[in-house]
Amino acid sequence: MGTNTAPIEALNSRREEEEAPLRPPSFDDFVGQAKTIERLGVMVGAARARGEALNHILFNGPPGLGKTTLAYILGREMGTQVRITSGPVIEKAGDLAGLLTNLERGDILFIDEIHRIPKTVEEYLYSAMEDFRIDIMIDQGPNARSVSLTIPPFTLVGATTRKGLLTAPLRSRFTLQTRLDYYSREDLCKIIQRSCTLLNISVDQEGASEIAGRARGTPRVANNLVYFVRDYAQQKAQGVITRSVAAAALELLEIDRRGLDEMDKRILRILAEYYKGGPVGLKTIAVAVAEETHTLEEVHEPFLIQEGYLQRTAQGRVLTSKAWQVLGIEAPEGHNQLGLF
Repeated sequence: MGTNTAPIEALNSRREEEEAPLRPPSFDDFVGQAKTIERLGVMVGAARARGEALNHILFNGPPGLGKTTLAYILGREMGTQVRITSGPVIEKAGDLAGLLTNLERGDILFIDEIHRIPKTVEEYLYSAMEDFRIDIMIDQGPNARSVSLTIPPFTLVGATTRKGLLTAPLRSRFTLQTRLDYYSREDLCKIIQRSCTLLNISVDQEGASEIAGRARGTPRVANNLVYFVRDYAQQKAQGVITRSVAAAALELLEIDRRGLDEMDKRILRILAEYYKGGPVGLKTIAVAVAEETHTLEEVHEPFLIQEGYLQRTAQGRVLTSKAWQVLGIEAPEGHNQLGLF
């Protein structure tokens, strides 16, 4: 399992140093997420006026929407350092203590996938976030003792794709909890045009729109598609990205005009042809398409559900009427207009 990686997922493996030049450096350069930007602007302005560290912030939403970028922008706006880590890396209390004790006053600690921090470690965050201290145990057995370490006032910025997996005590310690949503085609066009300018790529409005329409509402996907379309244009179209050039490049990646890639269509087709549209359990689908369940749940399902191709029910996943239409297959008798039996 896991060998048939979809084109979009493969593109997401672009190196971090390639993405860095495309990150907007300030709130003014950040496109989309207007409500979140407004909320962050209020917090930053107030914290700077008081000369204090920002209060703790939790970003929630699908991957690739700008959570890490916003953390970097917060650091620049506050004039502080941003330390980056992720939940799976913090395996024990000592790992967390090492991160926290190396922070300076006002620094931002960004923890991606914060829902994956072990619960035994998460409890140490409570006092760190509220009282700026951490109590850790030294040694074991009769020699065990608690040591209290003082931490400079800092800001914890957490990012999660699955807010429901965070415990209530941890969620309640974030002053701001804000969700990032998928981007409109218009906003993605602006992002693509900006990226092309930074990469010295010639692109017209229709070319940018074509890429935006296939980017699944996600800036990271859009930028990764820009890299491939640039390569295609340089090899086969004198380096200029037009609508026809972008369409040809993305068809080569098997990403259609709706943003569906080969794995998306495979999931829908298997549900239609093998299981009469469902309901089907996620594990069954994963076995049928030879992919990991977490990849389906975090990479493919959110887009398919958001776009109205798939419904998640208590009995399993079910195709909607829109999915049947895209596949060009007649729905079984008894399917209503929502795609349910």
